[in-house]
Amino acid sequence: MTRSSRLSRAAILTELKLAARKGDRVALTLAIEQMKLWALSPRYWERYLDLLGHPLARLIDMTVIKQGEKIARQKGWVKTRRERAKPARGVKGPAARPARAKPVRPAAAAQASLFPDLR
Repeated sequence: MTRSSRLSRAAILTELKLAARKGDRVALTLAIEQMKLWALSPRYWERYLDLLGHPLARLIDMTVIKQGEKIARQKGWVKTRRERAKPARGVKGPAARPARAKPVRPAAAAQASLFPDLR
């Protein structure tokens, strides 16, 4: 039986399930290579993010490929930042130091125009 050369979400998930069920290293290697192809090419980012909806694919991404966060950042789908943990009592950190005065920059109007002819 010959395999189709076209990649699909179902084909990749089939390989991952086979690797998980039987411990098949060949199936796992094949699935990882196919996922890397999708993860590392901008053409397949949408499909790759759809593939990450499956827990096995997400596990492979987190342990081997580590591309999901990078793709989301590049596409502008960034998660909101978490707040920093407060320092423990008695520990001196950046928050314990007094704030320094920021240097004052000259106003933008004082800077010469890059295009003086356009005024």
